[in-house]
Amino acid sequence: MTSQSRQNVTLSVPLDLLKEAKIAAAQRGTSLSALMVEGLKRAVRDEERFEQAGRRIKKRLRQGFDLGTNGHALPARDHLHER
Repeated sequence: MTSQSRQNVTLSVPLDLLKEAKIAAAQRGTSLSALMVEGLKRAVRDEERFEQAGRRIKKRLRQGFDLGTNGHALPARDHLHER
């Protein structure tokens, strides 16, 4: 871990989850605290990636897509499929 400032927090965690988390930390050879920090980092990183993806798709939608029509409207369906 880095030498960043730290803040202790109190969490209310379901006992079965706490037990599983302790086991997971022990299997990885790390502390429960380090395991939780990694999980929080992952959650924050995933949220940021999701927001970035949303911004990218909104930008693409505002720009529009080239449908190969050179800016002309397509013929109406009824015109293409006369009955």
